[in-house]
Amino acid sequence: MARDSPDDGDSTDTKDEELGRGLLEENMGPSSAAAHLYRGEIHRMRFWRERLDQTTYWAIVIMSAILTWTFSSRENPHYILLLGMAALTAFLFIEARRYRGYDIWRGRVRTLQRNVFAYGLDPSAGIEDPNWRRELSQDYRTPTIKITIEESVAHRLRRVYLLLFTIMLAAWVVRIAAFAVQSWPASASIGRIPGLLVTVGVVLSYLVAVVVALRPRTWHSEDELHTQSVGKHR
Repeated sequence: MARDSPDDGDSTDTKDEELGRGLLEENMGPSSAAAHLYRGEIHRMRFWRERLDQTTYWAIVIMSAILTWTFSSRENPHYILLLGMAALTAFLFIEARRYRGYDIWRGRVRTLQRNVFAYGLDPSAGIEDPNWRRELSQDYRTPTIKITIEESVAHRLRRVYLLLFTIMLAAWVVRIAAFAVQSWPASASIGRIPGLLVTVGVVLSYLVAVVVALRPRTWHSEDELHTQSVGKHR
């Protein structure tokens, strides 16, 4: 027997927008299609999440191998650590490009979670975005990148790579200070490149990474976790 709906007096368009209402009820027609759509988007998001994790994994493996080899002998040159930083930079941009794709699928998942499933679990809270159906439809019709490469680089620096760069920089300083026979900055030289120039280049590169990661900005990526609300909804 169909249940009496509190929205019987509302227009069909209003009911159509409130897809999440009664989501857990047996007579909620669109729920099956929404569930299959949600499952498909979760699969895509997980696939791109795994691609991100694989890039991070190989970056850490290569960094660990370079650190181990560099400190295994006094004869090993310190500039191998700089080559390791260059490799980390390459992995950073590869991962940032993948993160832009990951943000597309995660954005769709969060749209369904906020406006369908969250509403179905607690209709009293209302719909977060009244235009979500139109926006999601446009995204399906014409998928587009939502964030810039600079923002995606900043995300990956904050989450992973700024720490890796810091470790490599500290290792480079320790390697020169502990094994070099000359004083700084001469000990940082690479062939005919003066040590002062090498040091300035390394420091400036690190400062650029810090500025990109930490400068104030309006974030456009779809955020999943809000650390400022830890334990709030237990």
